[in-house]
Amino acid sequence: MLAPDQVGQENRDSTRFPFPRMYKIALAVCLVLLVCLSVVGFYLYNRAQEAEEQLAELSQLVTDLTESVERATESAAIARSASTQAEELAQLAARGRAIAEASQRASDLRARQAEEEADDALEIAHETQQELNRLRRQREEELNRLQKALSRIVETRRTALGLVMNLGSDTLKFDFDKATLRPENREILSRIAGVLLTSAGYRVQIYGHTDDIGTTEYNQELSERRAATVREYLIQAGIDSGIIATKGFGKSNPRVPGGSNEARSMNRRVEIGIIDTMVSYEGVAGETETQ
Repeated sequence: MLAPDQVGQENRDSTRFPFPRMYKIALAVCLVLLVCLSVVGFYLYNRAQEAEEQLAELSQLVTDLTESVERATESAAIARSASTQAEELAQLAARGRAIAEASQRASDLRARQAEEEADDALEIAHETQQELNRLRRQREEELNRLQKALSRIVETRRTALGLVMNLGSDTLKFDFDKATLRPENREILSRIAGVLLTSAGYRVQIYGHTDDIGTTEYNQELSERRAATVREYLIQAGIDSGIIATKGFGKSNPRVPGGSNEARSMNRRVEIGIIDTMVSYEGVAGETETQ
């Protein structure tokens, strides 16, 4: 224990020098404040770190949202484009259907028209065939009539083209090396012309022939003169010159083979062909057959 004198001395020293004690108190307060500030700073630092992390997260979120918005915008644009294309395709499809329907209707119409035209063509063909058959019968009757009438005058036979009259030595006589018509020849030709004037729809082909005496060249010219002589007489008798033609065979087509006087007399002849110009007969080719 301190002696009373020592305690008093200490109190006197404390009253005389108070600063060291106050310094200790201030130092303690500063330490407390420093600790508090450190705690607060550490807390604020942690909060700042958290805020920074949250800000980074928010920034990333904003970036992601921006990208999502851009993608959504692009998707919307693509969707609008797809919608526009789909609408255009729908319009094209509608126009295509309209065109197809119109084409089908036109095709159906053409088919009906084709059927109607085919029916009309068949009807016309049937009517034409009937008319042709009627004309054939009519021409057959006319040729039969002509053959019957001409056969009373000269020998007349049917051929593929029509009729052929043989004016041989017993009907139309030519003198040797002559092309002049005798009076009796004129009478026969006049009667033939009279029959031909009662008909129409034919042409006349006159064929001249000779015997085998003389050269080929000379007989050819002689046969042509004989055919021309008959033609001129028929024209004078009233037959239209436009329907009469001539042809000479010379000695190339004898009616009777051989060199006898009788054969040669029969070969000096003229044949007249009556060729129907209104009906074409089956199996006909070339000129009227001559024998």
